[in-house]
Amino acid sequence: MRPYELMFIVRPEVEGGDLNVVVDRVKSLVTGGGGQVTEVNAWGRRQLAYPIHKITEGQYFFVRAQLPAHALGGLERDLRLTEQIVRYLIVRADE
Repeated sequence: MRPYELMFIVRPEVEGGDLNVVVDRVKSLVTGGGGQVTEVNAWGRRQLAYPIHKITEGQYFFVRAQLPAHALGGLERDLRLTEQIVRYLIVRADE
């Protein structure tokens, strides 16, 4: 398994318990692909650099995970289909 960093932005209208559900869904997507989540950091609500679908701010989350390379395609597909997530980025972490 390789180390990856995942950054995703959740819509600003998602609050409280619903926000925890989105984060738990992302965790389950990682573990469902055969990986493991090592760290989750909530960066809070921040202004976006440019509007995305008329949204100007979002709630940022940073996740460190160990994933097999073959699981990335499925993870990206599932993140794209999650309506509460505005944007995401997955990069391989340097060791």
